[in-house]
Amino acid sequence: MKIGILRIGQVDSNIAERLQENLAAVFPDTTVTLITKPMPVPKEAFNETRQQHRSNIILRKIHTYAEKKKTLDRVLGIVNVDIYAQELNFVFGEAEYPGKAALISLWRLRPEFYGKAPNTELPVERSAKEAVHEIGHTLGLQHCSNPFCAMYFSNSTFETDRKQSLFCSKCYLKIERAEKDKVESLE
Repeated sequence: MKIGILRIGQVDSNIAERLQENLAAVFPDTTVTLITKPMPVPKEAFNETRQQHRSNIILRKIHTYAEKKKTLDRVLGIVNVDIYAQELNFVFGEAEYPGKAALISLWRLRPEFYGKAPNTELPVERSAKEAVHEIGHTLGLQHCSNPFCAMYFSNSTFETDRKQSLFCSKCYLKIERAEKDKVESLE
């Protein structure tokens, strides 16, 4: 599998590089590359009333980009703005289920958002967990009931901090089964 990391707007390159390393460790048979040219944050995604950005609008832009990049199997967008989805106050990310495009936001993963002291490691750890979660959706995984699995739905940073950046054995087996089925269907 080939994953491209696409910075959207102003994103700390250190976090993007560290995320690249973490994803390569979680998905060992995967090439993870940083896409050099960032994409601007789509102006039409901004909701003036909420002072947040609609995640599905940004995700559509990532999808369009991913469709053009035939050399990549997945594109993970990273944005440093507050995002939300319909019916929710905020989201840490969103992804196509299944599909090629995924999105995470660093905005609420930083301790400063909650009035705490800056910490350079915490956003890196949290972004890795949320990135694995969203890529899991692109692979066809749903939310998992195991609070330590990367596919557990995080409604707070407490839940993100508790879970691992790895899939539990049930979710991992689902990915393996899906990959095996795909190979068999090609034969």
